[in-house]
Amino acid sequence: MSDVNPALVKQLREKTNAGMMDCKKALVEAGGDLEKAEDILRKKGIASASKKAARAVKEGVIASYIHLQGKVGVLVEVNCETDFVAKNDIFREFVKDLTLHIAAAHPLYVVRDEVPKATIEREREIYREQVKGKPVSVVEKIVDGKLEKFFGSICLLDQAFIKNPDQSIKELMSSKIAELGENIVIRRFARYAVGEELEPAPAA
Repeated sequence: MSDVNPALVKQLREKTNAGMMDCKKALVEAGGDLEKAEDILRKKGIASASKKAARAVKEGVIASYIHLQGKVGVLVEVNCETDFVAKNDIFREFVKDLTLHIAAAHPLYVVRDEVPKATIEREREIYREQVKGKPVSVVEKIVDGKLEKFFGSICLLDQAFIKNPDQSIKELMSSKIAELGENIVIRRFARYAVGEELEPAPAA
């Protein structure tokens, strides 16, 4: 199909924030299937993002957000390659969205590599116990699936973006990397809630 419905192009653009021509090309490639076209755009964004992943990120911003009449607070550091991008409205909006997301979704880690191995093993054991009695091959598949959901609940990059649950934070970040042409890294964050229990200090 060489032509596509302009209304579909507009709809895809609103969903993905990609350029008009990119949306049109993706819809042509997907044969007019909106969902497939969105996947094509995401894959292209992730592909272009991966090429930039090795670049040094020494600029960026630290942003804060206070929510619910001072009951929840967030600090986040997001890095990029240049001061020019650090001051860009698209980058700033992305960082602002991150602070709102962290306040609402309460992640514990940025990436799954930060999750302690002991925590992962403990979860595995719980899931295995839950499906005890099933064939071993089935058990491991179920456990792996449950573990993916676990990462999706506690790791920022794996979480579904609160403003668009069909998109993960990693996919959102990849789209911004593609849009801005620079590597972006969420370095760290802190989330505070009034009255929450504190982790005990490590022994001296």
